[in-house]
Amino acid sequence: MGLTSALNTSLGGLALNETSIDVLGNNIANAGTNGFKASNVLFTTQLSRTLSVGSRPTTSNGGTNPRQIGLGALSASIRKDFTQGSVTNSTSPSDLAIQGEGFFILDSPDGQVYSRNGNFELNSQSLLTNQSGFKVQGYGVDEDFNLVTTTLTDIEVPLGDLNVAQATKNVEIGGALLPTGTLGTLGSVLTSPALTDAGNANAAITGATLLTDVEESIGTPLFTLGETLSFTPSKGGRSLDPLTLTVGAGTTAADLATFMDQTLGIQNGSGIPNDGGTGTQPGVTITAGGEFQIVGNSGTVNGISITIGNLTSNGATVPVSFTKSQQANGESAITDFVIFDSLGEPVTMKMTSVLESRTSNNTVFRYFLESADDDDGDVAVSTGTITFDSKGVVTNFTPNTFAVSRVSSAADEMDVTIDLSNISGISSQSAGSTLKLTSQDGSDPGTLSSFVIDETGIINGVFDNGIIRTLGQVTMARFANPQGLLEAGNSAFQEGVSSGPPFLVTPGNFGAGTIRAGSIELSNTDVGRNLVDLIVASTNYRGNARVISSVQQLVDELLVLGR
Repeated sequence: MGLTSALNTSLGGLALNETSIDVLGNNIANAGTNGFKASNVLFTTQLSRTLSVGSRPTTSNGGTNPRQIGLGALSASIRKDFTQGSVTNSTSPSDLAIQGEGFFILDSPDGQVYSRNGNFELNSQSLLTNQSGFKVQGYGVDEDFNLVTTTLTDIEVPLGDLNVAQATKNVEIGGALLPTGTLGTLGSVLTSPALTDAGNANAAITGATLLTDVEESIGTPLFTLGETLSFTPSKGGRSLDPLTLTVGAGTTAADLATFMDQTLGIQNGSGIPNDGGTGTQPGVTITAGGEFQIVGNSGTVNGISITIGNLTSNGATVPVSFTKSQQANGESAITDFVIFDSLGEPVTMKMTSVLESRTSNNTVFRYFLESADDDDGDVAVSTGTITFDSKGVVTNFTPNTFAVSRVSSAADEMDVTIDLSNISGISSQSAGSTLKLTSQDGSDPGTLSSFVIDETGIINGVFDNGIIRTLGQVTMARFANPQGLLEAGNSAFQEGVSSGPPFLVTPGNFGAGTIRAGSIELSNTDVGRNLVDLIVASTNYRGNARVISSVQQLVDELLVLGR
């Protein structure tokens, strides 16, 4: 029994040390594998053969200890070392390292697997994958780039393929306005010749007169059914963008007046004072004598000029002249700036300001916003006031929003907040009044050119127009017992029967750790220690082999004695 027991024990020792050498060899072989977790073999003793359980001490005997002979060792477990490996920088923004206890979630052909190896890249479909083609899982985004956290999906980063624009939501205007300038009390006043109504016995035209009946000289109509009118006057010395009007069977003189008013961007109401010369509100009207009368807004930059040829019909000049009887006055400033709609299309805006009133305590400028790109058919967009105190500081401006219609395009309607608080109410006579755009937050279309992943796994796409949008979020998994995970190859693990189910978390929460982009977690194999352990295991192996050899010699000697 004794020699047989020694033989069996040593054979078991050989097998155990072979296992230990296999594990150590695997550790050393994967010393260069990113995210690899080393293992070690834990031994435990087998049951012992008990020769005597010993005896208790008595008055005449001190007692004896048990006498047992061990029957060898068993492999208690092969334990993974899930401690953090060293993290080193890489040259790829898609390489990720976890600083914590979480695992990346990957979609493999065999189902969901988990890994610490963050050596990722974008494949031909712009999906984030590992080196084996397993797709990284996380949260995607909706069409407005909001995270969708209800389900896991493949992480997509479509470099060069995704285009995005940003509608302007906020505008800031700066500049300096001269408080001591001339008050704006007068607008340009221009009047056409008296026109007659051929459909009403050549009486003076009214707003109800059909445009095809309007004549300057009897028998010569100015307008023809079906023709297209274009109006290109000047305002503040600059030509305005033309609008058009098609003459229909029901088009009236009032329609022409409205058309000219909208082209000129004249604004009235909203607290605008009456013109100091005519005593009327600015606008285009038809007088009792059948004349078109244009009363512009005050301010020299709003001065209107109309010459023969500014009103055309199918490209031919309409022979109607306008006589200017009053010049616009008032300290004023003008600036043009561009904002963007939701499709990234530019919308050109014009802003003017006119000194409206002045007291010992404050100064009030009126501002006007215009845009020929406003799709409601009216160049005028908005008007309001800017109030300065005696130190030239803005104390109030209202309204602080304006809207631009985009009904003629697929873009959203525009609602923009305007900030005028940084305009100064102090300027010199030599400098005069100035306005300028200081900032706006819209942009034209841009293409996704790069991306950055932050420590919470959020993937921020950077577009070549400066816009940054969220493209997704890398998620992680935690396990109650990581030692229960099963290795699945390709530096990945599968859920095991004793690991517990995966607990889905976002980086930075529940101890999963944070993500470090542009970095890789190296193998946590300690090569030096493993080589020492390999020497020990090899020595143990040779020791067990020596026991077997000794038993064999003794058995041979017994066989010789038996002969």
